[in-house]
Amino acid sequence: MELIDIKSLDYDELLETMAQLGEKTFRGKQVYQWLHEKSVTSFDEMTNLSKALREKLQQQCYIAPVTEITKLTSKDKATSKFLFGLKDGSVIESVLMKYKHGNSVCISSQVGCRMGCNFCASTLGGLERNLTVSEMLGQIYAIQNISGERVSNVVVMGTGEPMDNYDNFVKFVRMLTDEHGYNISQRNITVSTCGLVEKIKQLADEKFSITLAISLHAPNDEARRRLMPIANKYSIKEIMEACDYYFEKTGRRVSFEYSLVQGENDSEEFAKQLGALLKGKNCHVNLIPVNPIKERDYKDSDATFVKNFKVTLEKLGINVTIRREMGRDIDAACGQLRRSYINKKEEE
Repeated sequence: MELIDIKSLDYDELLETMAQLGEKTFRGKQVYQWLHEKSVTSFDEMTNLSKALREKLQQQCYIAPVTEITKLTSKDKATSKFLFGLKDGSVIESVLMKYKHGNSVCISSQVGCRMGCNFCASTLGGLERNLTVSEMLGQIYAIQNISGERVSNVVVMGTGEPMDNYDNFVKFVRMLTDEHGYNISQRNITVSTCGLVEKIKQLADEKFSITLAISLHAPNDEARRRLMPIANKYSIKEIMEACDYYFEKTGRRVSFEYSLVQGENDSEEFAKQLGALLKGKNCHVNLIPVNPIKERDYKDSDATFVKNFKVTLEKLGINVTIRREMGRDIDAACGQLRRSYINKKEEE
């Protein structure tokens, strides 16, 4: 008999499962609270359930483990990067970022990634598999348990392309914001995508209140194709149309992530092209000095180029910020820590 991944069951599914096990509705509510409010990792911790019920759950269900392997903390204590182990031996990364306004967690949505962006360590080795709902939730719960502090903002911007794991991602959002469980506001969730147009439109139709962030990284198709293979499938024009549709359906401002790569996309001309592309749109640009990875030749832009790029966009009326560099001293770029771990294992 295949065991049930109980933490991937939404509230109604869990109540139905408990009914099938011959249990009353209130027991299902209790189990859901243990899993998603108190974030327990074993049935033995569910102390208001009878021993018989705990044993029954143990025999028919499992709580998907997200187990800490490594934790690295930056010198300023503001950023911690976690390497977590999963049930099948896969490893994933998550990042805790402490701000004055609260704790943000950046989670992974896949083991590896098949999008192939040239400046990103997440794509090295390709895609292994999608993460389950429980494994996405489990990263947040694990970090909260380790830190002892509630997570107030969630960014799905770690390893993987969330829109490539669409069904699990959507269920994850519904469960994370469920009043019976963790109950975070949808407005405190951001999802990043490299631009899967059909999925962006599908997400718009869900009418969530989450923030959509587009990994753009270039203002024209030719330059974008050099950096991102997905640009061979979707043009920037198609992506912009999907973003307009998202804003129309949700009323939520779209963010555009722009990693500045030295000599590739950081010139004043590129800033002017980006400003022209986004003119009149209700949007925000997040400039990111790229974190160099040893497997690629790309280098981060000089601070002067970054500042000039920002000033040029602002003169063109674009709302823009430079992302605060956090955790560079602890391999905080997507995929770096996981890749280092895998390489070390292969050498052993």
